[in-house]
Amino acid sequence: MAQQAPSFIDRLGARFAGARVFVVESRGEVTLEVPVADWRATALALRDEFGFEQLVDLCGVDYLGYGSAEWDTSDVSAHGFSRGVEGSAVGRFAWGEFPTGETSDGAQPQPMPQQRFAVVAQLRSYRNNQLLRMRCYAPSEELPVVASLTDVWAGVNWFEREAFDLFGVIFEGHPDLRRILTDYGFVGHPFRKDFPLIGNVEVRYDEEKKRVIYEPVTSVEPRVGVPRVIRDDAGLQTAAGESAQAEASK
Repeated sequence: MAQQAPSFIDRLGARFAGARVFVVESRGEVTLEVPVADWRATALALRDEFGFEQLVDLCGVDYLGYGSAEWDTSDVSAHGFSRGVEGSAVGRFAWGEFPTGETSDGAQPQPMPQQRFAVVAQLRSYRNNQLLRMRCYAPSEELPVVASLTDVWAGVNWFEREAFDLFGVIFEGHPDLRRILTDYGFVGHPFRKDFPLIGNVEVRYDEEKKRVIYEPVTSVEPRVGVPRVIRDDAGLQTAAGESAQAEASK
């Protein structure tokens, strides 16, 4: 990503007084976090006043458990495997159960975030050679609602349907908001952190009924994904660069 000019960042701060601007200097990334009530109006201003003619991507984000990890990869211990397969932490529970954050090694339950669901849009301006990330948080965890941007960038239609399907975000004003990846009988939203990794239901063909039926999961044990740790990656270099910049600014 091209390094963003300081004048562009200043313009964002001056134009959107109710928003917050985050900058990652080592990667030249700029995030504009706006109140959910200003989501559509900000998108219009960015398109018409700042020249962001294309929305490259839009997705939902679930911040449940954000900042905590199922596996401690900094050291080797005898508790790693049991922590990964026991307890009812995020994503690891059976059909009909709910996450508790409890683990076999006595780890503390994961705190609930004050703002759980967010919508993130990636914008591009070809005329100005600029990229911008725009983000807002849905005010309600029970029913996350965000204004649709389909009348601002027509290409966002399927992105919003995907975020609805996978995260359960309702896009108010969308012309055809329905599932796009899962089937019509799917239960839940699979990218939510409180969705069990084993799923809610399983599908099989019933010989007696001569049709496909849905029923509670019985053939899969609750589990959690195990991350592949690559220690010499770009993320470590980025973190080191950010730490050096923070020390230099003191």
